[in-house]
Amino acid sequence: MAVTIAMASVLAAGTVGPVAAAGHPNGRAGSADGIWRVDGYGSVLSIADGHLKEYQTTALGCVPGAEAVRTAPGTYRTEDGALLTVRPEGTLHVAGSTGDRRLRRLAAMPKICDQPLPGDDALKAFDVFWQTFEENYPFFEERGVDWHAVRDTYRPKVRPDIEREELLALLDDMVAPLYDAHTSVSDGGFPRPHVRPGTTTRPDLLDTRAKEHIVRRDLGGRSPQEFGNGRISYADLPDGQGYLRISGFSGYAGKEGTYADQLAELDRALDTVLTRERTASLRGLIIDLRVNGGGEDALGVHLAGRLTDTPYVAYRKRTRYTSPQPVRVEPADAPRYTGPVAVLTADTTFSAGETFVQALIDRPGRTLRVGGPTQGVFSDTLDRLLPNGMEFSLPNEEFLTRTGRTYDVTGIPPHLRTPVFTEEEFLKNRDSAFDAAVTALKGLKGLKAVKAVKH
Repeated sequence: MAVTIAMASVLAAGTVGPVAAAGHPNGRAGSADGIWRVDGYGSVLSIADGHLKEYQTTALGCVPGAEAVRTAPGTYRTEDGALLTVRPEGTLHVAGSTGDRRLRRLAAMPKICDQPLPGDDALKAFDVFWQTFEENYPFFEERGVDWHAVRDTYRPKVRPDIEREELLALLDDMVAPLYDAHTSVSDGGFPRPHVRPGTTTRPDLLDTRAKEHIVRRDLGGRSPQEFGNGRISYADLPDGQGYLRISGFSGYAGKEGTYADQLAELDRALDTVLTRERTASLRGLIIDLRVNGGGEDALGVHLAGRLTDTPYVAYRKRTRYTSPQPVRVEPADAPRYTGPVAVLTADTTFSAGETFVQALIDRPGRTLRVGGPTQGVFSDTLDRLLPNGMEFSLPNEEFLTRTGRTYDVTGIPPHLRTPVFTEEEFLKNRDSAFDAAVTALKGLKGLKAVKAVKH
């Protein structure tokens, strides 16, 4: 998943009262201390005396969110390791995310935070859940869901004595028809996935099988070089081509690893693989994202910087309340490969895996997509708490192409569509996407299709 400031699992829900930055509620010149509204993200931050507190807001009130401790001037670390950088001029950066979030100083906490939301009121929990989606979710129309009709159907079912398990199931039933893998609700356990109809429901079970198939069939039994806890692998192919497999943009440095640790491991892999000699000699590069669960968007943009000599805009991000913000790819200060690239995709390409694919759409040079459409979930997630302590997530951003369209819901389509890891492919020892990419990179007609597709 893409990262967010609202780390819902950090705290249990508590009481909320009026909060001011101790001693200086309006902040000081050149200081990040004070009260800030995060535009477009339904959050207010209180910063004072080296501590940051987040309050998740809707029209109904406030719920306490993440807490963080200052580790350096302007930098704060949450209990789960997320790093937040707050700049006094009014921006927030979340390590691993792309772009910045706009902050606006407030004179005091919003009035809606004066009274705590009751933690034992199931109807209030329902209303906060519904209202959070109402205020932030961008895709109701595209996903064909009348959210007001959903409220009218489910709210009468919330009884004062409803059991937590029943309420949890009811909330999950509300979002299930969105078929959005970035929506979830849980009560300390694992949430039920909601993927696009007709797509793979357990991509985590596919990864090992797919990897073994690739090594045995595509690489002729030769083990690739591996990095990042096996999430990054590379092998040279015949005819001067290369094969780079990335099964996620996270998890490179273990559970305790920071974004800086992840970035360092990615760079170690790229420095080993994309040497000056190899980047000069490669006649084509296959990047396999067919099983990629996502992670940190910024790692994908960083990788894109090793594939261009020319700066360009990867995509633009916006929420329902903010203007599109361009996210740029800058050429890396390291050996770069700028030749033809074939990207393998599937419905098991999720989130940051998809934003990386989107970052290559306008890449200078030739980039061909082979396989199947991606899952169609790009946004960072807002991770939220209900007053009763239940946790839920939803997306609130759109990732826009140069022409202003988004590939949420549908996913990014391939230029060349092939079967991907079907039972027939496994049974008959086939890998149609891999073979099509190898052929296309040799300069056959498949490469001509790249220029014909408009975005």
